[in-house]
Amino acid sequence: MEAEGLEALSRHLAAKIGLIKRLLQLRGLGRREMLAEVGMEVAVLHGLLGRMEEEVNQRRQLAAALQEMRKRAEKEKWEAERLQLVKKAAKEAPLVNDAPLISDEEFESVPGYMRGRLTLAQTNAALRALHAAAASKYRLLRHPPKSLPSSSRALCHRFREEETKETQGLTFVVEADLKEFTQLKVDRTFHRIVGVLRHCRRLREVRGARLVRYVLP
Repeated sequence: MEAEGLEALSRHLAAKIGLIKRLLQLRGLGRREMLAEVGMEVAVLHGLLGRMEEEVNQRRQLAAALQEMRKRAEKEKWEAERLQLVKKAAKEAPLVNDAPLISDEEFESVPGYMRGRLTLAQTNAALRALHAAAASKYRLLRHPPKSLPSSSRALCHRFREEETKETQGLTFVVEADLKEFTQLKVDRTFHRIVGVLRHCRRLREVRGARLVRYVLP
């Protein structure tokens, strides 16, 4: 019912209460006749109270339903906006270039204390693994989240958590990506190779939040 209906019920209820009061105040009516009249009016009054209670309950249910619809609409709007941002980020995700392998001349120019017992083949294999991990990472990021299984969505969430202002628009991987996407061992030999790759300008490091990010050209 609309507001007018509830107001009409309230007026009707007040009128009935007033009538009952007047009946009880009348002294001239016979007692039985007066009690019968009062009983009828009380019955009507109970009916009005029941209708009013039903009206109030309906209004409460309607208010609750409207509140739920509003929350759902706000959630759907937020999801739509978030999806647009994710799609935009996916479109802007950088493509990974092919690994520019280190030449014999470049490797020979690396100081001996940095190379140690490393070979050119080891170094280029690690460089390929870094680029392969980056390619797998950014290939995932270019997919809409809803099209991915839960494990891949969790990976994408980690990728975004690892982003910093300094790495925006850049291609980078972390050690967890190498373990996830390649067979490369992240050990002392790997860290020695990283030193050689830095020297040859094949990568640079961005540190922060207890994480080393290997930024590729």
